[in-house]
Amino acid sequence: MIFDKIKNYRLLLASKSQRRIDLFKQTGLDFTVVDINADESFPQDLHASEVPLHICQKKSHAYDTSKLNDNDILVTADTVVVLGDSILNKPHDETEAKKMLSILSDKSHKVYTGVCVRNNKFQSVFVEETTVTFGNLSEGDIDYYVKNYKPFDKAGAYGIQEWIGLIGVERIEGCYYNIVGFPMHTFCKHLIKFIEKDIKNEQ
Repeated sequence: MIFDKIKNYRLLLASKSQRRIDLFKQTGLDFTVVDINADESFPQDLHASEVPLHICQKKSHAYDTSKLNDNDILVTADTVVVLGDSILNKPHDETEAKKMLSILSDKSHKVYTGVCVRNNKFQSVFVEETTVTFGNLSEGDIDYYVKNYKPFDKAGAYGIQEWIGLIGVERIEGCYYNIVGFPMHTFCKHLIKFIEKDIKNEQ
């Protein structure tokens, strides 16, 4: 059981995302939220799936390693929404949010989350991919959602767990929680392997 594996460690979640924080709370894992300010730029020649891996590692290494105790595990993550070759970031205003949702209508897109797990000895990274297919979103649907839910803090201008997900999402291939903001199932398996490696390294 994961609680048995992690009981001697302290998880440090470096995230300002309330959705990620809420998902961690739901697991019952003991964790502490820490603040990291990192440059989130990336090389333009990176494939879209590589961008969140690049950024989550930048976030991780922006944290002062002198603050990491021997039993600390730092977790950083980054999520991108990708349609074709284009990354859809957080919209700046209503107009941009409506435009994003209009181009997502009747199409499939990818959601990638990169996760970096690190202690003061080594690090491990992975990326989770989920495909989301929207049905037809009418102009009225989009106007209603943007006006009432103001998705300006969400990549791709939508939250799968909100009204637009209920009425608009036709199909999901992969991890639902990856779209919400963090691939918890894969993370838990990854975390156990990380801890087992750390224990073996100490022996």
